[in-house]
Amino acid sequence: MVGLYFTRVKLGNPAKEFFVQIDTGSDILWVTCSPCTGCPTSSGLNIQLESFNPDSSSTASRITCSDDRCTAGFQTGEAICQTSNSQSSPCGYTFTYGDGSGTSGYYVSDTMFFETVMGNEQTANSSASIVFGCSNSQSGDLTKADRAVDGIFGFGQHQLSVISQLNSLGVSPKVFSHCLKGSDNGGGILVLGEIVEPGLVYTPLVPSQPHYNLNLESIAVNGQKLPIDSSLFTTSNTQGTIVDSGTTLAYLADGAYDPFVSAIAAAVSPSVRSLVSKGSQCFITSSSVDSSFPTVTLYFMGGVAMSVKPENYLLQQASVDNSVLWCIGWQRNQGQEITILGDLVLKDKIFVYDLANMRMGWADYDCSMSVNVTTSSGKNQYVNTGQFDVNGSARRASYKSLIPAGIVTMLVHMLIFGTGSRR
Repeated sequence: MVGLYFTRVKLGNPAKEFFVQIDTGSDILWVTCSPCTGCPTSSGLNIQLESFNPDSSSTASRITCSDDRCTAGFQTGEAICQTSNSQSSPCGYTFTYGDGSGTSGYYVSDTMFFETVMGNEQTANSSASIVFGCSNSQSGDLTKADRAVDGIFGFGQHQLSVISQLNSLGVSPKVFSHCLKGSDNGGGILVLGEIVEPGLVYTPLVPSQPHYNLNLESIAVNGQKLPIDSSLFTTSNTQGTIVDSGTTLAYLADGAYDPFVSAIAAAVSPSVRSLVSKGSQCFITSSSVDSSFPTVTLYFMGGVAMSVKPENYLLQQASVDNSVLWCIGWQRNQGQEITILGDLVLKDKIFVYDLANMRMGWADYDCSMSVNVTTSSGKNQYVNTGQFDVNGSARRASYKSLIPAGIVTMLVHMLIFGTGSRR
């Protein structure tokens, strides 16, 4: 299974709980505020939607255009201040996502409450004052009630991301990790800290990029590298490989798509029947996917490999008697040479975003199992993720792609591992 992964965040005083999508492809945490134009008031995800009102929180303050934090956001394109406005005018923002949906609003500063795991596996209730977006307008898929959440939690690298803010406050290290379960009941864990696992391999992050870009060099199917010019994957303004938890499936650079699909079709077991359904390459088999389909390997800078099992590139579409219809879930990024590795690829793996050392690591992992997390004190923290597994609701789509059936919403528990000081 693949799905929309979201988590809880508590904001304001008195604290209110909001459900927000986990998105490593954007930077800002924002939640719906009141009043709001186009914002859904109910959700098909079996969650109660909330809205934030700065006037109802005793610790909230609006960020103005004269604020240094607004200036920082303006430099990265995440803040808007009209030149005709006075310095006391609200610091605003407008974001458009990959699927054309959008939101606009203004920035506020208020308290975020969270659990901090310190030494000896002790959990403390902590808080910090952070800047986040107050959305008063939404458009596109963000307006649809069937998939509505309260906002988006951006885990990008810029100064206004919560990751950067908490690090600058000394609350958490400049590293976060996730392990997203791909099973039907969903769940997983999101850690503001570093998951440690013997099988982790690391490759450098491409510097000075707005997203988490990696240097993909080649793709192999059953050990045979595809005939794709490596220059196709070189990072530029129009090319590159992005890791994005806010994208549900995966998108392959246009020039790499046909060789990839052809190699999969040529390597399937003889008992598998191939067909094209609704423009997608599909297969019918009565055997297990692991025995019927090849393994794909992505090779990154330094010869670092990422193994992609059939469940990480196929989507189950239907089943009849003992046979199952599987279709390739990786989409062609039509007319673009950008590859996006979304949740279909990221699930059932530990991913570590080590921003302090500008690298990313991963390892295959059963995300229902416990994980070890290291803090700056060097102590490993033992976290049982199993207790956090929640099935969000019925099958729904993510914001960033048009996808067929087989989508599950998954609630992910978030923990913050302290740097040694409590706030």
